Amino acid sequence: MKNSTLVIFMQLTATVALTTPGLTSSALAATGSANKTLSYALSTEPPQLNSLKSTDTESFFILGHTMEGLTRYGKSGEIVPGVAEKWTMNDQGATFTLRKNAKWSDGKPVTAKDFLFSWRALVNPKTASEYAFIMYPVKNAEAINKGKLDPKELGVSAPDDYTVKVVFEKPCGYFLGLTAFGSFMPIREDFYNSKKDRYAADAGDLVYNGPFMLTKWTHGASLALDKNPNYWNKDRIALDRIDIPYITPDNNARFNFFKDNKVDLLETLNKDDLQKAQAERLKMKNFADGTLLFLEFNFRDKRPTANKNLRKAIASVFNADEYVNRVVGIPGTKAGLGLIPQWLRGSKDLFRKEHPMAARKANVAEGKKLIELAKKEMGVTSIPPLVWLTGDTPLSAKEAEYFQSLLKTTLGLELKIDKQIFKQRLAKMSAGDFDIVAAGWGPDYSDPMTFAELMTSWNENNRGQYKNAAYDKLIRSAQATAHATTRMTAMADAEKLAIDDFAILPLFERTKVYVHHDRVEGIVRHAVGPDPDFTMASIKTTKQ
Repeated sequence: MKNSTLVIFMQLTATVALTTPGLTSSALAATGSANKTLSYALSTEPPQLNSLKSTDTESFFILGHTMEGLTRYGKSGEIVPGVAEKWTMNDQGATFTLRKNAKWSDGKPVTAKDFLFSWRALVNPKTASEYAFIMYPVKNAEAINKGKLDPKELGVSAPDDYTVKVVFEKPCGYFLGLTAFGSFMPIREDFYNSKKDRYAADAGDLVYNGPFMLTKWTHGASLALDKNPNYWNKDRIALDRIDIPYITPDNNARFNFFKDNKVDLLETLNKDDLQKAQAERLKMKNFADGTLLFLEFNFRDKRPTANKNLRKAIASVFNADEYVNRVVGIPGTKAGLGLIPQWLRGSKDLFRKEHPMAARKANVAEGKKLIELAKKEMGVTSIPPLVWLTGDTPLSAKEAEYFQSLLKTTLGLELKIDKQIFKQRLAKMSAGDFDIVAAGWGPDYSDPMTFAELMTSWNENNRGQYKNAAYDKLIRSAQATAHATTRMTAMADAEKLAIDDFAILPLFERTKVYVHHDRVEGIVRHAVGPDPDFTMASIKTTKQ
């Protein structure tokens, strides 16, 4: 099976010198080369543009183009100045100097107070942010979030309008990466209070400090982002508009939009698209986006999946290599090994090289024994149907069908498929309305902690509510030191606990195959940060 994948990849990369046929000057103009507009289709509507409550990649994609934190990501994934023009940092804290020409889209200056308001609101328990935990490296953040201190006790201050001082709760070598993340973006208090519950509900319910402004939002149908004339670095932004005329989970529809020159980028090709793209002689590129896909089990009381032997039985019949080839089918995709993906660095080398984890082998006979043990422990003669929560994309459907067949034929388990649109799936995950959910996690910053902290008891994105005191202790010990080897060893030990407890079942590390028209230049793909990144993109001028 591995050899077959390699052959497909070689065939795909052989097309890179070919051009897309039938690109007339009128078609070029139709997608915006004349007015510097880049057209793009989203697979789903961004569920939440309030950065205090955003948790998903679609929302952070929009926020990454319309808002800006103290730092941002450069072309090669490096941290570069954002609202902050310079900074100093040590194990005790950091000081950021803000640029005086940073403005909101209504012309008012971006000040240190906008960061104080946003950060305090994020950890305020009244906000109920699922991302409050990401602020915990800042002094008193966790105590505030647990209702023990007032939000004004957060270790951040503004000595003047253009200085942000941060005191750390514990050393945080990756803090600059956090300040580029969506949850750390500023919010202007007067505007926020004027909108109340309507804040971020529509395009006019936000004020923007990033390269673009959301100027049109027809919910469920389309969006448009126009260049922000008050952005401090507006001269660097070549695009006038990012037009999103289509929002659909239908890969086939998005493929046809691209083929018909209605959009400039087809951001994800699925298994069924590859041959079509090759027949159209499209220039395909692949990109490992840093995301781990996995099954998350529900540990809540009275859920069948709270039983370890049931979870272990399901893991026992799963063959990751078979799944990657039969279901995913995208060249370059890696089978999942653990909670921490293979691309992240450890203390001196790749984390996975320093802390190897062997792939699990399928053992159906063992799985059947485990099912019988689970039945005895649960006091039942048969396992009740398991609720499988999933999305409404073609891959989600294939994935659900694959596991439905696998678990039925090997273990006699019934799966009840609960297919939901993205926003509703997130809501059901948060409510714990599932037994198994097909989930994924992309990195918030470039450190193994962005994955390791996911399964802690205090992390609101731990949707299955896995709890292990030893796991929590190891993660806290990793967070309490700046010593790289000690940190990585603690995270590796914690990861082993979670995998041995079958808190999740790793599926694969995602690689995307994508195409864009030749008239578009400068699209940047990020494993960490808003992806795709259009802030450095431009449109070639069409010759008349």
